[in-house]
Amino acid sequence: MALMQQFHFLRPFWLLALPVLWGLSVWLARRRGRDGDWTRLIDPDLLPALRLAGGGTPGRSPWPWLALAWTLAALALAGPSWQRAPSPAYHGNAAWVLVLDLSPSMNAADVPPNRVTRARYALDDLLDAAHDARVGLVVFSDESYTVAPLTDDVATVRALLPPLDPGIMPTRGDDLAPALEQAGKLLARGGSQSGQVVVLTDGFADPAAAFEAAGKLRSRGIAVNVVAVGGHGGGFVRTGQLSARPPDVDRLRQLAASGGGHYADVAGLPALIGDLQARASRAGMTRAAQDIRVAHWLDGGIWLLPFLLLFAGLLARRGWL
Repeated sequence: MALMQQFHFLRPFWLLALPVLWGLSVWLARRRGRDGDWTRLIDPDLLPALRLAGGGTPGRSPWPWLALAWTLAALALAGPSWQRAPSPAYHGNAAWVLVLDLSPSMNAADVPPNRVTRARYALDDLLDAAHDARVGLVVFSDESYTVAPLTDDVATVRALLPPLDPGIMPTRGDDLAPALEQAGKLLARGGSQSGQVVVLTDGFADPAAAFEAAGKLRSRGIAVNVVAVGGHGGGFVRTGQLSARPPDVDRLRQLAASGGGHYADVAGLPALIGDLQARASRAGMTRAAQDIRVAHWLDGGIWLLPFLLLFAGLLARRGWL
């Protein structure tokens, strides 16, 4: 009874071929019978002269055997299954949390079309490079907000990028420390003992707290990388009524050093991406610490193959193939 409850087909749609095959076999058998019935066309008195046995034993038809062979083939393709076997489960260690600055200064247009748009382009490049890494997304102004927790669904994270703009933030500000703390929480909730944080910003207003938060992440094995967004010329940048400073490269480099990561500007992003991928590659694919095993159904169609080959040999010997 337990076996019957577990028995099923892995690819049941192949069973739909059975009525078609049986109907074709019946049609061909009847057609062959009509074509070979010479008694309907020739006078019975002439049959002995033509050496045609009108009432003898009819020859064996191949169609029942062909129908049986076709049935076995369709059942094998449907994948009958009644047993399960465990297999080891693996997962990738790579986990990236992307942190985007949405403070008002990110609307500055010193890099066309503006800083936040260039940052979204950089985020798109990072998502393209993520591959097997799980990715999370955090934005910040004076507070931090989780846009996406750690996930391997990169397409969904990418779909969330276009609306990200300083105008959607409820309050103004430029405090990075809460965003770094939030990134650490996302990694912890995602079960990652290490990971990479990538901050895309033009600066922040809480350097002491941000350096301390980056150092705490580093102590947990989480590297904080920094991508500077904005032009590097001197003086203020004015766009309409907006006035913004160029990125403070020294402060951003210090942040990366505090977090044990790397600093790059937007132009140097490919090099940073290469480093992130190299770290993920070194981490490689590792077996789960709990030795998780996933049960999968075995395909029993292979047991029908010897019978199918036997029928094929029989049909070939009789000249029916």
